[in-house]
Amino acid sequence: MRVVVDLTRCQGYGQCAFLAPDAFTMHGQEALMYDTDPGDEQREKVLQAAAACPVQAIHVDRMATQHRTVDPELRHPTRDGDDEFKRNGHIVIVGASLAGGRAAGVLRRDGFKGTVTLIGDEPYPPYDRPPLSKQVLAGKVDAEHTMLPQLRDIDVEWLAGTPATGLDIGAKQVRLADGRQIDFDKVLIATGARARPWPKKEEAALDGVYVLRTLDEADRMRERLAAGVGRVLIIGAGFTGSEVASVCRSLGLEVTVVEAGPAPLVGAFGKVIGDIAADMQREAGVDLRCEVTVTALEGDADGRLVGARLSDGSRVEADMAVVALGALRNVEWLEGSGLAAGPWGVATDAGCRAVDINGLVTDDIFVAGDVARFPHPVYHYQFMALEHWGNAVAQAEIAAHNMLSDQAHRWPHLSLPVFWSNQFNTNIKSVGVPSVADEVVIAQGSVENRRFVAVYGYRGRITAAVTFDQAMWLDFYRDLIERAEPFPPDFHMVGRPEELRPVPAEVPQRMAPAEGATVVVTGHDPAERRVSLVRHQQ
Repeated sequence: MRVVVDLTRCQGYGQCAFLAPDAFTMHGQEALMYDTDPGDEQREKVLQAAAACPVQAIHVDRMATQHRTVDPELRHPTRDGDDEFKRNGHIVIVGASLAGGRAAGVLRRDGFKGTVTLIGDEPYPPYDRPPLSKQVLAGKVDAEHTMLPQLRDIDVEWLAGTPATGLDIGAKQVRLADGRQIDFDKVLIATGARARPWPKKEEAALDGVYVLRTLDEADRMRERLAAGVGRVLIIGAGFTGSEVASVCRSLGLEVTVVEAGPAPLVGAFGKVIGDIAADMQREAGVDLRCEVTVTALEGDADGRLVGARLSDGSRVEADMAVVALGALRNVEWLEGSGLAAGPWGVATDAGCRAVDINGLVTDDIFVAGDVARFPHPVYHYQFMALEHWGNAVAQAEIAAHNMLSDQAHRWPHLSLPVFWSNQFNTNIKSVGVPSVADEVVIAQGSVENRRFVAVYGYRGRITAAVTFDQAMWLDFYRDLIERAEPFPPDFHMVGRPEELRPVPAEVPQRMAPAEGATVVVTGHDPAERRVSLVRHQQ
């Protein structure tokens, strides 16, 4: 039995934990942990839990799509050439993780009868990455039990453990590491990202130095933790680093976190929320050191990690280090292809079609998931690349639909980014892009109790919301963002302070929004989702 919880939808009601406590547990108020592969003796209880979930976030053996439409089988008029392609065409998907697997399922759902070839560099079918830094490291779930339920039974040609090495747009071929060349009519690039390694190769090779992104990496880390560790050094206090710190503390291990910025999660949420996350870590017993970097990892004569030197002149002893310095997008295989691909990812239009180096949109090459860099109308048409579970799913579904549609029936990718993180018994969720903001306000709840909603604004419009153990409010704020509602929000909400006091968000200015490009998103059915431009009111 395969179980996955769509935590972009989960609102922490906890019905599943009451009905199937051996499969689902709540840590703190809303932080859900679950068994991805419970035994068959749990099936009846798990199915009851799935049926009782108020937001239908639990998927058992099959996964539902995010984009539901009244016309899922594409019954709109098509040309003869389109029908021939749907019957006998060949679609190649490069990347066999969440986005690639989801796209394959949607292609079959929407009536594609031709050949689908799914190419992956790992030897595994699509698996769920979020549990790797949570349930797997904690020893609650075996890494090999994180395989994703399929959208439906799909007929695909699997080429697992076979990396792609090149893309020839003119010849319409994907080159593989084993020398084969795979012809295609259309191709989806979903090669994702990999963990950024420690930059000094000799130090990165020390026994005890790890990164965390793949199933194999999580399995090796779990084995190391189970074998016994004295002190864990975590380099970087983003989401992965913070989640690993949380798991290690729950195992009773001594943990030092070194972060170059002024607080954890600053890059995503800004310093106001970062300071709250810092307090949370220190209260949990983490030795958190901010505005400091690791200058060298040290090993003994046998090549085992023993510690690290820091930029402030201090030294930390550790026999395990986790490098959590972000990700590198897997675009090297596209060098020379003619696509606009680089460290930022692969540029696309809002319909997931790839853009070439001249800025022209391609017709037969699509991109989805972590590797895609796309313009989002809600955020002033700025190009962004998102390493979010929900974005990978939504974008894969849009790309698959558009691969089978003519220009008149393509859908834009307008989903707002939704992200979650379970750490230190707290469920942290966000909707929108907090890094496009100049102010933030605590709109509901209590920071002291770690149950609150922080709302972000840019020049008088709501751009994002972050919740700590208040996930039920996220859909409400999603609607406000899509309607371009004024900031700060003026509603008499549960837990609203007597006075809303916006303060500078203190978010690193990684994105510089364009002027005068505020839009309102309308429509619910994906075939009707559109934006309309509104002028910014001075």
